[in-house]
Amino acid sequence: MSPAPSNKFLPSPKTIAILGCPFSQTTYSLTPPSQPKLGVDKGPIHLVQAGLINQVEDLGWRVVFDGHHQFEDISPPPNDIPVNTLNDPAVDTLEASIAKMKNPLFVAQVCESVASAVQGHAERGQLPVTLGGDHSLAMGTISGTLRAYDQACVIWIDAHADINTIHSTDSGNIHGMPLSFLLKLNPPAPSPDSVLAKFDWVSHLPAERLVYIGLRDVDKGEKEILKQHHIKAFSMHDVDRWGIGKVVEMALDHVNPQRDRPIHLSFDVDALDPSVAPSTGTPVRGGLTFREGHYICEAIHETGLLVALDLMEVNPALADAESVRQTVAVGCSLVRSALGKS
Repeated sequence: MSPAPSNKFLPSPKTIAILGCPFSQTTYSLTPPSQPKLGVDKGPIHLVQAGLINQVEDLGWRVVFDGHHQFEDISPPPNDIPVNTLNDPAVDTLEASIAKMKNPLFVAQVCESVASAVQGHAERGQLPVTLGGDHSLAMGTISGTLRAYDQACVIWIDAHADINTIHSTDSGNIHGMPLSFLLKLNPPAPSPDSVLAKFDWVSHLPAERLVYIGLRDVDKGEKEILKQHHIKAFSMHDVDRWGIGKVVEMALDHVNPQRDRPIHLSFDVDALDPSVAPSTGTPVRGGLTFREGHYICEAIHETGLLVALDLMEVNPALADAESVRQTVAVGCSLVRSALGKS
């Protein structure tokens, strides 16, 4: 067996910081629920209770874990939408789009808090492993990574593109929008008091430093966004055609051609086929197999470039006890693979 690759960005002894973020934009809703399937906020707790910390320590990592972030100091503010006093139709259109967003002020505050936490751990030479929770949290995790590593690239593993803008979204759910904020695809805030201004802290990820693997349920508006901005995306059709090994190689060639950029891996468990990870909020048939999902994590680890990892959307409230156990076990296994277990 070849020796484990050294990480080009992390000092010795290698240390991860586990950030448990039991957050759902629904759980803290002040309005009617933004999605019908509650429980995603319980995923991080189940992952830790399943022994993840000991499992990672057995791989030779030091682990920093200060408990789950509960966001007790963040109070959900009212979603006040300013009145258009100019009678400008363009402003009316913008305000109507903003009004569709579900709990934007609270989501912005929580994600900004997560960004600061991720940044702090990264700047201390630790590898942040964020357990979610709603995938809107990636606005925060990736922003934190970019503050510490401004040349970082993102490999986004998901059945969904999560790149709707405030204009293209039908549901207003921000867990379907984080990448549009990171890529700065939404219109600028019309005033400092605008809801959109509360997202100004989000770091900018250039489109050429983003690549998807596993897409298979993409909204029409998202397809137009991907095409317009030349965003590289490998669908499940590509995985079937080329095989996962070739797809990962091509993905790395696109976002990290010289293999010198830090990598942020953001993994939504719904990228896996529901037969592999049934307990998640938006399962879509025809996903990654158990081995394909693990190969991605193993291959990213082998680059020696991983500086941050998200594992999102484990939802223990959506299935029977055995399906929950299976999904939690797969989640822990993916983390282990990204940290060196082969």
